[in-house]
Amino acid sequence: MSAGHGDSDDLLKRAQAAWSAGEHDVALAMWEALALKGVARAQSNLGAAFLEGRGVVRDAARAAEWLKRAAEQGDAGGQRNLAHCYHEGWGVPQDPAQAALWYEKAATQNDAEAQDMLSYIKLDGGDYEGARTWAEKAARFGRTEAMARLGDIHHDALGVEANPKLAAAWWRQAAMLGHGEAQAMLGAAHMTGEGVPQDRIEALHWLLRAEANGAGELAAEFLGEARAGMEPLDRTEAERRAAAPLPKSQGTAEPAAS
Repeated sequence: MSAGHGDSDDLLKRAQAAWSAGEHDVALAMWEALALKGVARAQSNLGAAFLEGRGVVRDAARAAEWLKRAAEQGDAGGQRNLAHCYHEGWGVPQDPAQAALWYEKAATQNDAEAQDMLSYIKLDGGDYEGARTWAEKAARFGRTEAMARLGDIHHDALGVEANPKLAAAWWRQAAMLGHGEAQAMLGAAHMTGEGVPQDRIEALHWLLRAEANGAGELAAEFLGEARAGMEPLDRTEAERRAAAPLPKSQGTAEPAAS
């Protein structure tokens, strides 16, 4: 690499500042100059821009080329985005094995999105232990999809003994962060009293949140039952809770198994 490490870092910071200020042409020109000199982070950023079509016309093939260069140098973001390309068939032939390989490389560098996706792939492939392990890692970084998946794993006894309390605790963590499907599952748990106290008001509260948060189809499976026979005051209270803002997150902590 012809550019000095300090010079490269300074140019990367300036490029990122330009990108954040909406000066995409300036940032892209700086990234391209650095990318041609072999700077992995610049290659990764340039690849991501082509992949997303931000500041340039979307070009998945060029994106994959730059991301591969960055990934082969160990850049975690490049590895994760290259994995996306193989997973979806963007600019390269769709290849689940290559996707899993690059997700795992990024995941081992604590890339939370890669950990989450690797968990999803392993669950889909029947590797329940791997799915749970990577979901737990991603959940520590606040990935709500991973939290919701852990709820499903413990509820459905996928590689573990069924644990309704732990399932509900994971759903609650994701629900409190706005995950619609987790809100629906938490509402359903309160309907039946599975892993949480049976509470019709709380059930309707979470189901209404889920419905408003993009999980209406799942919530609809339980909403009719939740509303049936409810006293008007109870329904009003559930609606009041559902309309209130969720409290700000105080960080994520892994629920205790019980």
